[in-house]
Amino acid sequence: MRINSIEWQKVFVPYANPHVWGGGRRPGPTRLVVTVHTDVGLVGYGETLCLLEFTEPVLVRTIIPIAVGLDPHDVEHLYRKVEGAGFYHHKRAMVFALAAVEMACWDLIGKAAGAPLHKLWGGKYRERIEMIAYLFVSDPEQVAAEARHFVERGFRTIKLKIGVDERSDVPIVKAVREAVGPDIRIRADVNGAWTPGTAKRMISRLAPFDLEYVEQPLVHDDLLGHAQLRRWSPVPIALDESAYTTTDVLNIIRAEAADVILLDPHEAGGLWQARKAASICEAAGIPVTLHSGGELGFSTAAYLHLAASTPNMFLAIDGQQHNQTDDVVPDSEVFRYDHGCFMVPSGPGLGMSLDEAKLARNATDTIREAYLDVQRPEWFAEKPAY
Repeated sequence: MRINSIEWQKVFVPYANPHVWGGGRRPGPTRLVVTVHTDVGLVGYGETLCLLEFTEPVLVRTIIPIAVGLDPHDVEHLYRKVEGAGFYHHKRAMVFALAAVEMACWDLIGKAAGAPLHKLWGGKYRERIEMIAYLFVSDPEQVAAEARHFVERGFRTIKLKIGVDERSDVPIVKAVREAVGPDIRIRADVNGAWTPGTAKRMISRLAPFDLEYVEQPLVHDDLLGHAQLRRWSPVPIALDESAYTTTDVLNIIRAEAADVILLDPHEAGGLWQARKAASICEAAGIPVTLHSGGELGFSTAAYLHLAASTPNMFLAIDGQQHNQTDDVVPDSEVFRYDHGCFMVPSGPGLGMSLDEAKLARNATDTIREAYLDVQRPEWFAEKPAY
């Protein structure tokens, strides 16, 4: 089996409620959907996140010329060839585009084997995957009301975005804890907004609210700062933006900089790289979970296969599906929550198919800005911010 051709299309699916975070105002995710054709007639699908303009050019100019002609089973070879095409100096520039094609390769591998991906990765360690309810910066009372709504629907883990305004960080967490009671897990994501001094002060104020963890309190490349903060902190420290590649993950472990690591196959350059990173963490006794960039059906399915087959991925995984207004898979395949959980797909490969009408309906030629705020044109993100 060889790759014959690769098609791609950017899509924009607006959120039901556009959200504010430390990087700006985000109206919804722009995703890049790829279709990989083979010489035996099998077709594989993949998906990735488009935050900035470089993802599509990397796909078109570098990855497609390398991938066409390869056996889709050779995902490690694909990663190494793209890395060797100059991207070993710029790994973060290649990973998103590569992840879409690599995901489609795994879809093809599963279809050729007649097996869902989790069966190719050691089988299902868990049947149901717990998802978070993802809440963004707003008035504390409004966030608390939303949290209460999700708990009533059966969600057991709430993720809060903070790190936008020092005055709102503690009131948001306090309001949500009071709204949901002591038994619901709450995690707070700072997106690198704090200085080390601010982090100590804010974590001291947040500790009474029994957080599951504080995510990315400092800028992504300050591992020493995170290690020093972790040794002091009464709240577990999780890292995401610091953990793109397997080397990133190993360096976090060497520095003893995190209690939890969030992985993202799109940021890692593919599902295989994310699995390797999870194994490194497992050997170090560190639990992992998954970061969300607004996954549609294909990436959601990939996440579920990954979570089902990874023993140390026992924490609820990030997801924003509850805020989506559409998808690119048929309505019958869109994932439905059952008490805050998704079931793992059982079909070959990802177990998903493409709805061509939805793809056309959501097609876009532009990338909707995620790092600025059109309602505050003078504002821009600073890291650290305070």
